[in-house]
Amino acid sequence: MCGIAGFCNFRGDWQKNIERMCDKMRYRGPDAAGVWASDDHRVVLGHRRLAVVDLTPTGAQPMLSRDGRYVIAYNGEIYNHADIRKKMLAENKASSFRGTSDTETLLEAIAAYGLADALKMAKGMFAIALFDRQEHALFLARDRIGEKPLYYGILKGDINNGYGKGSFVFGSDLNSIASLDGFTNSVNVDILGDYMRYGYIPAPYSIYQGIWKLEPGKILKLKSPFDKPELSTYWSMMERAVFGQKNLFRGSETEAAEELERLLRKSIAGQMIADVPVGAFLSAGIDSSTVVSLMQTQSAQKVRTFTVGMGEEAFNEAPLAKEIAARLGTDHTEVYISEEDAKGVIPSLGAMFGEPFADSSQIPTYLVSKITREHVTVSLSGDGGDELFCGYNTYYSIDRIWNKVKKLPYPLRCTAAGPLGVTARLLGKASLATRAGLLGARCAEDMYLRSEIGEGLRLVKKNKSGGKEPDLGLWDAIQAREAGRTWMDDYPAGLLTEPQHNLMLMDLLMYHPDDILNKVDRTAMAVSLETRVPMLDRDVVEFAWTLPLSYKQSGGVSKKILRDILYRYVPREWMERPKTGFSIPLHRWLKQPGLREWAESLLAPSLLESQGLFETAAVRKLWDDYIMRNVWKPQIWYILMFQEWINALKIKS
Repeated sequence: MCGIAGFCNFRGDWQKNIERMCDKMRYRGPDAAGVWASDDHRVVLGHRRLAVVDLTPTGAQPMLSRDGRYVIAYNGEIYNHADIRKKMLAENKASSFRGTSDTETLLEAIAAYGLADALKMAKGMFAIALFDRQEHALFLARDRIGEKPLYYGILKGDINNGYGKGSFVFGSDLNSIASLDGFTNSVNVDILGDYMRYGYIPAPYSIYQGIWKLEPGKILKLKSPFDKPELSTYWSMMERAVFGQKNLFRGSETEAAEELERLLRKSIAGQMIADVPVGAFLSAGIDSSTVVSLMQTQSAQKVRTFTVGMGEEAFNEAPLAKEIAARLGTDHTEVYISEEDAKGVIPSLGAMFGEPFADSSQIPTYLVSKITREHVTVSLSGDGGDELFCGYNTYYSIDRIWNKVKKLPYPLRCTAAGPLGVTARLLGKASLATRAGLLGARCAEDMYLRSEIGEGLRLVKKNKSGGKEPDLGLWDAIQAREAGRTWMDDYPAGLLTEPQHNLMLMDLLMYHPDDILNKVDRTAMAVSLETRVPMLDRDVVEFAWTLPLSYKQSGGVSKKILRDILYRYVPREWMERPKTGFSIPLHRWLKQPGLREWAESLLAPSLLESQGLFETAAVRKLWDDYIMRNVWKPQIWYILMFQEWINALKIKS
């Protein structure tokens, strides 16, 4: 796990700036740093290294291919790189290798087969910057699911200073990009509405105008003079879902479970390979317990597992996790954290993510990562199980509600939804207002979208930027959507047969990469811990899409096929106990001394008015309802995390 950075056509002191970019993400790669520049310094690549495979200098980056044509700066792991090496040797595409790193394997595979074909055969997580010295072209690429981050764009300061179209910049971390001389890119106010709907900023957008997230499965190509980017797709979650559902698995549920276990075992075996200590997060849930079960059956030693516990019983899964660890025979570490420990993380969150991010489970995720890093360098997690195997209650509830609502004619529902919603809001009945909004849904996917909107849109001031700035138009033009439109808005209704499968796909296109994987990457990398996610293996994902819905959810039982596997290792009754989730009592803490004063200082009317981004009266009502009437809405935390991010910027500057 590492961090990458770089730029093209930079007008300032290139060496000072690339070193500063790398230094800003030292936590992503504390073991070493490297820089490569073309002879004319028009293309510069930087790298910070967390050494996991091949700890010797032969794994150092940026790395030059054997033939000297390509140079790469790469963040991630290619789990099947040994198989790729064997293939290259067998096909005489390589005669030997200098070291044992997956970086060298990937680089030489690119030289032998081309970038797109090399990525198609690679199984792993990655963000890549590759410069072709022969074609004078820079390529950026991101893994299929979006495990590793990659931002890119142009420096607005260059344009303002008369330097034409501006320097092209990229990096694993927005803080790294923002540290560059000439970075004056303003807040992207057009995306604030979506941030206030979801609590994160969905790709391809970032919090800054002119800076974008490269979407999963994409390649960006930029040829000299580095001013006309081209996007292409080498793998598509949507295409694989459609293909899988048109080519369903024909075997029984038992046979499907056997095949899934085989694929998971293979994925986990590959992801346990490292030249540093490896462990796993373990909660009391289906996903992490399945991963740990299959890890332990393939390990000659006890697998290191880690859980954080809290004193409050309603939020504490540590005792159940301890039972599971004992049953599986792992070397288990359980650490209890206090409220003070958790609250102490909050001031660092603004800088940790580089842009506003407000999934409150970021706090316990950071704490378990911190504890885990004291013992191992790599940790496997169970993320992905909910989205791939129908684990969220929302999937079931939306399907159930839609099956009732759709019986009423749409014109009648639509006519009733507006007045009912207005009346409910006037009476202060927030839940009724939400249900009224669902009445106007055209389909299950639209209902899911409406359920996500909440109070967010009413909190953002209406005087947006009025469109994109003309000097950034060239870069905006390569994006697939208008400002503020996301995968949720553009999802083609009825793409897959079952509504629940459509909701799962919607989450895998946006929520999973931009919230879940973003959270895991940033919190773990903040303590220099590499996380790996076996359920996001290409073969596992593609197989999951071939499964009938009844193999995943039926009769109120979620993740059926994963349970079929797990019950071979852990008693069924253990896993049917109520699950608390990986969460904290945030809404209660914000009323207590210390955090309440912190929150109220960030929500002060004078501060909100001076910023001019949020509707002050609406924000204050939200807070007053919370304090006086105990009405908790997640948008409170969304605003606080935005304000904390602004504070982090002020401290940095």
